Amino acid sequence: MASPQDPLLKEEEEAMEDHSDMDVEKGDIPERQNLPSLSVMSTARSIITVVILAFVNLLIYANRSSVAGVLPYIQKAYDTNASLSGLLNTLFIGSYVLDAPIAGYLGDHCNKKYTVCAGVIVWLSMTLTLSFIPDGYFLLFLLTSGLVGAGEATFCTIAPSIIADLFTSDQRTRMLNVFYSVIPVGCGLGYIIGPKVTDAARGDWHWAFRVTPGLGLIAVALMILVTKELPRTTTNGKNNKSQKFAKWATDLKKLFKNRSFMLTTMGSTAVSFIVGAIGVWGPSYLTHARTLLQEKDPCRAEPCDYHDILIFGVVTVVSGILGVVAGTEISKRYRKSNPRADPLVCGCAMMLSAPFLLLALTFGNISLVATNIFIFIGETLLSVNPSYLTLY
Repeated sequence: MASPQDPLLKEEEEAMEDHSDMDVEKGDIPERQNLPSLSVMSTARSIITVVILAFVNLLIYANRSSVAGVLPYIQKAYDTNASLSGLLNTLFIGSYVLDAPIAGYLGDHCNKKYTVCAGVIVWLSMTLTLSFIPDGYFLLFLLTSGLVGAGEATFCTIAPSIIADLFTSDQRTRMLNVFYSVIPVGCGLGYIIGPKVTDAARGDWHWAFRVTPGLGLIAVALMILVTKELPRTTTNGKNNKSQKFAKWATDLKKLFKNRSFMLTTMGSTAVSFIVGAIGVWGPSYLTHARTLLQEKDPCRAEPCDYHDILIFGVVTVVSGILGVVAGTEISKRYRKSNPRADPLVCGCAMMLSAPFLLLALTFGNISLVATNIFIFIGETLLSVNPSYLTLY
């Protein structure tokens, strides 16, 4: 039992007392749209939960981009070419896609808090395992990478629904925006942390996969202590205990008939494809471009100079933050005159990113400065999309 001096518990009890005389069936919930749903968790505890989930999301994407950050080291360790190295991302995404529907089903029928913690533990343990696979066992490295994707899928599928349970109306959108806005920051940090940790470990790239597991375990412990399982609710905040869950296949059929959901999903898939391709091969592209421009042989013995990967990380962090902030503000102002502002702003931003990304590919053998500028503009425009996708 928690101590009476626990400030979070005290705030929860006061919130419960303030709203204990409200009749849920008489429609009092819509008048409290800025409070956590059903007042099961205090506002402070709910916000702390979002911060913890956002921190784990940041770690996940930092760890994911660390693979690209140390990819040259991995290729040398396992004596693989670019084609075989591409299997890392292919197998990871394949595992992610296969596990996501299962994770969604478990999130609907099991305790969300412990399910998402289990997913994070799988991700952490498999990431740590990657750092101990010896040279020459590339197949084992591939399979373990796939299990990392399964753990990530569990977290990324269920965590947003936990936030949706905690908040309603505009606060739900803001908190989801916080959760997703850390993605570009995490990606950029991964490109910086991976090479820096490797340099600090005197060229031992395995240490790049030993940074996030420790921090992730702390986050899991905080989730277990802070987060509470909430009653099942509908999107308008009303209690949903009496409502039976539809069968999984029936739910999928309904989703396939929802044109707005399907089109948004296809748009999100297209953005993920582009961002994923840039994230995996962007650093290698810049490294090869510098080798070509300086007319020198690729580095075949350590230590090698991979500062282009660090530059790419900084560009990703800054462009990601700028894109999310700009997209949110532009949509907010344009929405006053056009209710369809969000999809229009994000769709236009995505189309505008295409020519700049094409210019980045064109200038790779001409100017690295111009290439980085075009990548920055293209990534900024692509980062506008999360501010819209969080609404769904």
